[in-house]
Amino acid sequence: MGSTLEILNKVIGVLLERYVSLFGFARPLLSLIPVSVLAGAGLLWVFRKTSNPVSILSTKKRLQAHLLEMRLYGEEPVVVWRALKALLWDNLRYLRLMLRPALFATLPMILLLIHLDRFYGRAPLPVGRAAMVTVRLRQPIDVSIPAPVLHAPPGIIVETPAVRVLSARSIQWRLRPLRNVSGRLRLVFPWGKLEKDIEAGTPRHILSARRVRSTADLLWHPGEPRLGSDAVDWVEVNYPPASLRLAGFNLHWLVIFVVTSTLSALLLKGRFGVVL
Repeated sequence: MGSTLEILNKVIGVLLERYVSLFGFARPLLSLIPVSVLAGAGLLWVFRKTSNPVSILSTKKRLQAHLLEMRLYGEEPVVVWRALKALLWDNLRYLRLMLRPALFATLPMILLLIHLDRFYGRAPLPVGRAAMVTVRLRQPIDVSIPAPVLHAPPGIIVETPAVRVLSARSIQWRLRPLRNVSGRLRLVFPWGKLEKDIEAGTPRHILSARRVRSTADLLWHPGEPRLGSDAVDWVEVNYPPASLRLAGFNLHWLVIFVVTSTLSALLLKGRFGVVL
């Protein structure tokens, strides 16, 4: 399962990198709009293949009829109560009809959002500004064992020795980029070595904030292969959050994605023959 997920993440990462490179890495908004429209169209395709439009349409008409009945016979408690019960029942039926396509769309959408956040949600480390690298261990820290040593690529200086946080089973370093860097951190433990990608000062790039050990965590942090050590849960670089500039406002990329994909789905639902 783990190797399959790693291959899938690798394929998605390569496709995403080639896609955003078509628009230029420095202009993320230009690439976000088309992928949002495609996501909306993809959701419509899933709904068309997995939903029952006839049942959905008939259920919606019954819901409208129940509401009209309650309005017309508002002074008849028996009629209103009967219409209310029928309204609640058909609401549940409508939700059940929508649940199946929603379930089919959930996993692909989650994977897409996780990978998009690697590019649109984080920025490389700013040159000249301090950043933290954190290692989370699986077992409590043994202070009798020498602390690991962090080696940074040229252009990044490690400003502090390892700081062990016993309560959190974590080890931290502070580093500072001096120029644009695209390289790998190397962590040397008494029992072996680990590596972690790092990006600093470069134009917006597809980032991997955390490299993890477990397959479950690999779903949420897909940027790099799993750690080969059973002693470490994850290694993380605290990249700063990124925002997109639109109409004079700094917006989180997910806001633009949701609005654009929703509008495109509403505009295209007729062409796909989808009933919502």
